Amino acid sequence: MLIIISKISGRGEMIVENIFDVQDLSYQVGNKEILKHISVKIEKGKYITVVGPSGSGKSTFMRILASMISQTSGKVLFEGKAIDSYEPTKYRQRVSYAFQQPTLFGKTVRDNLTFPFEVRNEEFDESKVKQYLKMVNLDESYLDKSVNDVSGGEKQRIALLRNLIFPPEVLITDEVTAGLDVENKNIVHSMLAEFNQRGLTILRVTHDESEIEASHDKITIKNGEVVDNV
Repeated sequence: MLIIISKISGRGEMIVENIFDVQDLSYQVGNKEILKHISVKIEKGKYITVVGPSGSGKSTFMRILASMISQTSGKVLFEGKAIDSYEPTKYRQRVSYAFQQPTLFGKTVRDNLTFPFEVRNEEFDESKVKQYLKMVNLDESYLDKSVNDVSGGEKQRIALLRNLIFPPEVLITDEVTAGLDVENKNIVHSMLAEFNQRGLTILRVTHDESEIEASHDKITIKNGEVVDNV
């Protein structure tokens, strides 16, 4: 069980601030057990890398935490409450999922970066968006670029910005640097590290050896079971 303790109360008591508390979680499709009795606690503000062989259940586990699919048995608590007790749209604003193959919609980059404001019924803040573009080495001219005229690395950066303009409490990334060149990987790493320093909890699925080696906190899943936490 992963419990990382970071605070001490005024009375000298150890305090654990867990954003997720996963209790005896299993997931089964037909007769196939994909996840088996997983119990972990994930502390708020951590940057945790989820590793394991392909097909071990990592992405399934992340999709359950993101409330994209539901566990067969067990519980997932987010800030002390079962995730299925939250209104789904509000929950996904708090726990956001970034895919390996990002999809940009509409006609322009602006269409994608106005969307987070629209779903919150807020006025588009162009100056804020321009600052965010600079964070990922894109200038303001990108706002009016066609979604068909941006590279794969630029598309990934824009998709991540779409997730982070209104920072969630948790960002789950599933192989988001796969296929990116070194420059784009470094830009993504830098952006995610900055948001983590601001307090964003990040759960990252990756097979990239350099990312795994650089990780301080890991959850290892093999054959649907958590086998090692560091």
